[in-house]
Amino acid sequence: MKASKIFLIDLVTLMPEMFGALTKFGVVGRGFKERFVDINFINPRNFATDTHKTVDDRAYGGGPGMVMMADPLIESIESARAREKSLGIKRRKVIHLTPKGSRLKHEKVKELSNEEGLILIASRYEGVDERLNKWIDEEISIGDFVTSGGEFPAMLLMDALIRQIPGVLNDIESVNQDSFVNGLLDHPSFTRPESVRGLKVPDILLSGDHEKIRIWRLKESLKETKLKRPDLLINKSLTKEESRLLKEIEQEQEQG
Repeated sequence: MKASKIFLIDLVTLMPEMFGALTKFGVVGRGFKERFVDINFINPRNFATDTHKTVDDRAYGGGPGMVMMADPLIESIESARAREKSLGIKRRKVIHLTPKGSRLKHEKVKELSNEEGLILIASRYEGVDERLNKWIDEEISIGDFVTSGGEFPAMLLMDALIRQIPGVLNDIESVNQDSFVNGLLDHPSFTRPESVRGLKVPDILLSGDHEKIRIWRLKESLKETKLKRPDLLINKSLTKEESRLLKEIEQEQEQG
C-alpha cells in the first residue's frame, strides 16, 4: 500500500546514524519504506564556521558542561524551511525535544500526526543557547528524566506519531485500542496456548460472546487503570457504563 500523502520530517541532529533503528525496522520502518513518511537529516556541523566544525561552547557565567551554539541550529532550521518552500508545503512546527518541555501525551501525539510534517530538534550537551527559542514553536519532554541527547526522545515521538498515520498499521483497530486512546490503559491480552504452566485464559475470552467479551475488556481496562495509573481517572469523564463497572470493581475490592 502506497501513501497518498507523505508526512515530511526534517530532523536536526549531530548523530543521524542513530535513527537507523527506527527507519529500517518494524511497522514504523515499513512506514518509511512505503513512503508514508519521509525524513531528511540536517547536521548542524554543516553550518559551523570553523575548521573543527564546532557547534558548542562554554556557558557565559561559568558552570559545568558545554552549550550548543544558536547559529548552527538556526541555520539548520532555515535549511528545513528552504525545503518546505521547494516542495510547496505549508510551514511546519519546529519542536525541540528537551526536559524543559511539556510532557508528551497521547492527545499531543494524535494532534501532531494530523500535521503535514514536523521539524524536530534533537539537541545535546548541557543545553542550547536560549536565543534559539525565537525559532522554536514548541518544546516537548518525554518524561521527568534526562537523556544524553535528544535523539532517543525524537525516536519515541516519531514512533508514537508515525503509527497514527493511516495505512502504516495494517489494522486501524490496533491504533484505536491502544492504551490512552480512550483515557484508559489497555485491557489484558492472551494468545495460544489456552494453558501456560497451569495459568489459563479467562473463560469469557473463549466463549465467543462478543458483547460479554467487550464488557469484560472494558472492566479489565478500568481495573488496570485504577491499579496502575489512578491519576488517569481523576480528569476522565466516565460514561454511564464505565461508572457502573468502576463501582463494581470498587465493591469487589472492598469484599476482598
